[in-house]
Order: sequence, then C-alpha cells, then structure tokens
Amino acid sequence: MSPLALNHGVITPPVFLPDATRGVVRSLDMADLEQCGVQGLVMNVFHLMQKPGTSTVQALGGLHAMTGWSGPIITDSGGFQAYSLIHQQPKHGSITDKGLSIKSEHTGRRFLLTPEKSIQLQMTYGADIVMCLDECTHVDAPPEDQIKAVDRTIRWAARCKIEFEHQIDQRGWNPDRQPLLFGVIQGGGEIELRKRCAEALLEIGFDGFGYGGWPLDGKGALLKDMLAATRDYIPSTYPMHALGVGHPQSIAACVNMGYTLFDSALPTRDARRGRLYTFNRAPETISYRSETNWLHMLYIEDRKHIKQNRPISPYCDCYTCTHYSIGYLHHLFACREMVSARLATLHNLWFMNTLMKKLRV
Repeated sequence: MSPLALNHGVITPPVFLPDATRGVVRSLDMADLEQCGVQGLVMNVFHLMQKPGTSTVQALGGLHAMTGWSGPIITDSGGFQAYSLIHQQPKHGSITDKGLSIKSEHTGRRFLLTPEKSIQLQMTYGADIVMCLDECTHVDAPPEDQIKAVDRTIRWAARCKIEFEHQIDQRGWNPDRQPLLFGVIQGGGEIELRKRCAEALLEIGFDGFGYGGWPLDGKGALLKDMLAATRDYIPSTYPMHALGVGHPQSIAACVNMGYTLFDSALPTRDARRGRLYTFNRAPETISYRSETNWLHMLYIEDRKHIKQNRPISPYCDCYTCTHYSIGYLHHLFACREMVSARLATLHNLWFMNTLMKKLRV
C-alpha cells in the first residue's frame, strides 16, 4: 500500500494510530508521542463536541493548534460512541433517520448529531481524514436490526458525501488542501450485508473505507472471516481502516488480510493497567504471516518482579527500557506514582511502532 499524503504529513501503512479520544493520549504529551514514532492520532468528534466544545476547539485554533500535535489527525464520526451510550443506557438517546439524538454526559442538554453536522465538525476541527457517520450494531444483533443499520449507514454516507463536497466548495479548498473522506462498512456478522454495504459505498465514492462495528465475537475472538471478506469487497488500491482493532496479534492478522490503518485505546490502556507488551524473541526473526505465538504479556505488578534488575525487554530500546528496570517499574506501580503510567505507555507504544515496522517488510 502506498503512503498516504495528508495535509499534516505522510502516513506510511500499515500503521497503528493511538486513540487520543479527547485530544490527548493519557499520561503522555506530544513530544512523548513523537519520540515513540507515532505517525498520527485518532480523535473523537462525539466527545470533543461536548468537552471542551466546538467553540473552544475553534477558539484554540483547531485540533492541531489546541493539542500541539503537528502530524495527521483522523477524527472518528462519533457513531460507535453514541451507539455504545444508547445501547447501555437507552434513556440517554435514540437513533432515527435524522441522526443520533443524545443527552450530553456533561451538561444534560440534548443535541442531535446528524451526518451533516458530523462532517461540518470534523472539517472545522481540521481533521486530515474525516469519517462518515454510521449506525453501529453488535455482531450478535438480530438480522432485522442489522438490515436497518446497513440501510441507514448507506443513506447517511450519501448525505455525508454531499455535505463534504459542499464544505469543500464553501471553503474554497483546492484538492491539495482538502482532507480525505472515508466511508464505514457495517453489516454486523452477516456476510451478505457487509457485501451490500461495501458495494453501495463504493458506488457513492470515497477515498478509503473502514470496517465498522464490533471486530470481536461474544468470546472476544477476532472475527477473521468477516474482516477478510469485507476487505475483499474493497479494491486493494483503497486504504482500509480496521476501526477499533488494537491487539498486536489481531493487527498482524488484519495486515495479512490487507488492512492498512488501525486504532485502539487498548495498548495504552493495557500499559496504564500494568500489562506490558514484549516479543518472545528478537522481532526481526519472527514470521508474522505464519506465526501466532510471538507475543508475551508482562504483568508488571506481579510480586515476582520486585527485585528484577533488567529492562522490560532485551529487544526494546525505548526510553523506559534504556533507563529503568522491571523492579523499579514494579515499585512505581505499587506506589501508584503517576509516572508509572507514562513509562509503561511509552514502552507499549514503542512496541506497537516496532511491530508495524516489521509488518511493512
């Protein structure tokens, strides 16, 4: 897959993009992210429109100026987050053909997130890749719910494309300045629905596509057949984003299918909870296309680490591994020191960047 040239830099796929949902990767600043080799970030319009709010983002110069991040930013439309909130607490909102009606978690005020509004916000924020608003479903949802969601996702995608082109014209942006627009393929666990959604989105026309919905089954296993089939419905010339896929072994499997972009809060959340990623041997000796047992999870809070005077991994040259021992990190976690989250997150993101480099070979 060719590099993606975006307004704020070039992304070389396959690439893992950390979730900076509210404009920040927890425990790190932007210099930390650059040190880890992060190529881009994913931020979420659903959360940002509520806090700090669109007027604040604009007053602070857009997402790049506000956060101090100079590289590419992908903005998630907010469909998944809104669906999750409504699914867990139906009293907080509803989904209609107009859009997503949501009660704000912060102010209690209700607002309507339409396909048009989502596009307007993402372009106002200065995103490099803009995602269409879609209706998410759980993979185990009844067929009638899946059909309804796919139909609505296709209609919303068409409205997003119209609004996107309207915004480009209104702002007078030439092709060199405008962001990319991605459609999101829904269909739950139904192969034929995934195919129908993919074909409809291809007909509308987008710069790239995302695999939408839950990428895992009820037991937490990756939906490999569904992901592979959906990738096959889209020509290989288009970039394909496996939305929400962040487990290292899942990413390796999806790269083998042809996916190019990945995002998730999993590696950084695991780090803050003391779950550190390591290769079980030198990463350059691993065949990621055929092997599956190359990932080792080190639980830093285990008592066996108290006196271990060695780095997290002998194959890692991240800041944490070159400066601190496992025993000291165990001590920091035991004391609940804030720096423990930073050092652990630096390591996991360095691991993810190393993994992506090996998967490009």
